[in-house]
Amino acid sequence: MFSRSLLLILLFSVSNDCISQRALVDTGKPRTIITTDGELDDVDSFIRMLLYSNEYKVEGLIISSSQWHYKGDGKGTKFTSEMDMTKRMYGERTELRWPGEQWIYDLVDAYGKVYPSLIKHSKDFPSHQYLKSLIKIGNIDFEGEMEKDTPGSNHIKQKLLDDDMTPLYLQVWGGTNTIARALKSIEDQYKNTPDWKKIYDKVCKKAIIYAILDQDATYRKYISVYWPDVKIYYNASQFWVFAYFWKRAVPQPLQVYLEGKFMGENIINNHGPLTKMYYSYGDGNPPKGEIDDIYSSMEQAKNNQWGSFGQFDFISEGDSPAFLHLVIVGLENLEHPEYGGWGGRLVQSKEQVNRWEDGTPAADFNPYSDSMDLAYAQSRWVPVIQEDFAARADWCILDYDQANHAPSISVKGEKNRLVKSGSKIKLKFKLKDPDKDKVALKLWQYKEAGSGKHSLIISANGSNGASIEIPNAATSGETYHLIAEGRDGGSPAMTRYERIIFTIE
Repeated sequence: MFSRSLLLILLFSVSNDCISQRALVDTGKPRTIITTDGELDDVDSFIRMLLYSNEYKVEGLIISSSQWHYKGDGKGTKFTSEMDMTKRMYGERTELRWPGEQWIYDLVDAYGKVYPSLIKHSKDFPSHQYLKSLIKIGNIDFEGEMEKDTPGSNHIKQKLLDDDMTPLYLQVWGGTNTIARALKSIEDQYKNTPDWKKIYDKVCKKAIIYAILDQDATYRKYISVYWPDVKIYYNASQFWVFAYFWKRAVPQPLQVYLEGKFMGENIINNHGPLTKMYYSYGDGNPPKGEIDDIYSSMEQAKNNQWGSFGQFDFISEGDSPAFLHLVIVGLENLEHPEYGGWGGRLVQSKEQVNRWEDGTPAADFNPYSDSMDLAYAQSRWVPVIQEDFAARADWCILDYDQANHAPSISVKGEKNRLVKSGSKIKLKFKLKDPDKDKVALKLWQYKEAGSGKHSLIISANGSNGASIEIPNAATSGETYHLIAEGRDGGSPAMTRYERIIFTIE
């Protein structure tokens, strides 16, 4: 039997959990569940994700499999990949490069050690106990395995069926199989019942999948066939800016923000136990599960298949665009991925209306190469994203008055304006900084985000104002996007935005 004191403790615990959950629901921040296969770049993405966990509502941390990482069933069952590349590379296997499951608990525990410092900077950081309660094991035995329910798939299913009808962003850092299993379980339960249409519509209205490549065949073979109305944001080109090929994708003048001097001094070293677990070149820390460690020693770093690297150089965070898309910085990209933001720019497919993707339609003009670039919609943000990361690394060890915090910027009047071609508009901005730093205003046209191809004429009008001249050649219905950028004078600097959209009458 329970003792009276134990019962009181349990009731207190349940009460606190309910308060914590209610606080999460009431924030109005985007909901998200992360599925991950635990690759070294997932580890690095996970560390950055934790330092941004005050910006969204984390509702699940699910370990899944992929074409690159699966556990095996422990029975010696042999498996051959359905994906051409891994089929050629690895052939028949009983397991593949499995990093285990402990890594995610270790990272959340390290987050718990810096949590007391983080909440000095934002009360919205979730506790490590709460995050640990969200860790679930999904479908991990083999690539694409979706035949059985798992704690991870059941958790996703529960969230898709709950009464919160705000969008639920399902981040795919590995394969889509655990998400597919959740959807299949819903289908199995409701398909032949009177409630099926209502349930199908509910799930399709809520679920938004942000996928980094196809890392198994379950989206193609199951989700897109049986759940065609589920929205998917598909990143196949722009994520390379933050992945192993970054030296080929990032313009050379911007690479300094990914090199060892910046990463080592500002993020990895002397910033507490969480960022110390961040994998980097030549760090002496062999990644778990790798068959060939081509990263941890300086000899391997200098003679690497991805290029030649220095100590503490960035390796990969290929999955980070999936949560960077959720960070609200004023770019209005959350509901409009075609606008472009810290998670890249994705354009709605003409053939599949529930699919947004990168590729040629989402290419931006790269001023460094003087050409259209499939990755520049992501690489244009590298300096500000990295500076913001460095500022948050400081939050792990510094008091509020010793660290930097993001400014805010707003325009007086409407952000969406109906204007005439040839007209002149005066804008006034309000710039604020919580640390009382000076905020510098910069305005630029994001041509690719708008439908109009002409150039706005932008003139400064005092320190906080601007005059905008709409091109005479602009025609009715065209849109022109103006980005107002506020960068503070703190160190590391932080930047926030306001987007003004002009639509021609």
